[in-house]
Amino acid sequence: MKTALTIAGSDTSGGAGIQADLKTMTCNGVFAMSAVTALTAQNTTGVIGIMNVTPEFLVQEIDEVFTDIRPDAVKIGMVSSADLIKVIAERLAFYHAEHIVVDPVMVATSGARLIDEDAVASLEQLLLPMAEVITPNLPESEVLAGMKITSADDMVKAARKISETYHCSVLCKGGHSLNDANDLLYERNGASHWFMGKRIDNPNTHGTGCTLSSAIASNLAKGFTMEMSVKRAKDYISGALAAQLNLGKGSGPMNHAFDLNGEFVLDAEGKAAKEFRCAQKQ
Repeated sequence: MKTALTIAGSDTSGGAGIQADLKTMTCNGVFAMSAVTALTAQNTTGVIGIMNVTPEFLVQEIDEVFTDIRPDAVKIGMVSSADLIKVIAERLAFYHAEHIVVDPVMVATSGARLIDEDAVASLEQLLLPMAEVITPNLPESEVLAGMKITSADDMVKAARKISETYHCSVLCKGGHSLNDANDLLYERNGASHWFMGKRIDNPNTHGTGCTLSSAIASNLAKGFTMEMSVKRAKDYISGALAAQLNLGKGSGPMNHAFDLNGEFVLDAEGKAAKEFRCAQKQ
């Protein structure tokens, strides 16, 4: 079995962060491991508290993973501290980590900054150049490219600029505010591919960015090409949204296990119904 490591923050509500990453990786067929950068107190309506781990503890977490079960891919999510970013970059370089996927969580889709300027600078200088692919949303792409994005042509220009700056592939996520969630993959060899979004009427989209980047990492770990890894990840997201899970009072989580089948996922009613159908056939 291939393996993947997520380095990100915890989400108490289970829809994003480490929890979403672990679910996604498991449901995409790899053994999932984690190094927690921060604890958060949050639910579907918002975040009320964040407590970062110490750099020393994060070193221990990463070391314990790499020295025992080496990950075939690494996904990096939100890291709000420059000191923690430096630790991640140093340890991944030390272990020659492969298939690094960075979800550069800097700016919310609302435009609100999520990490301070020092952390952004460390992210740009240390982590992004190590990535095989980065997955910015539109506001983050604007920050990284230093330009406004108001059209599909702008997305191409921004993705090319980001790719050439950090020498990595870029998945520029369109979002529903532009191109109806059509995403652009600009590979570091200069090839580009559009992935057309499927319109799914579901307001519960908490954790989509975490889920997408984790699914890409999972597929890279399994040996798929960059283009196919993104396609499979997009299809997985569409299925998770189409399952129409409805939990919480705010923007709720997706159903990461929408494609999970088998004896151990049946509830009491489902098991009884299955047994009844088998008895009827006999």
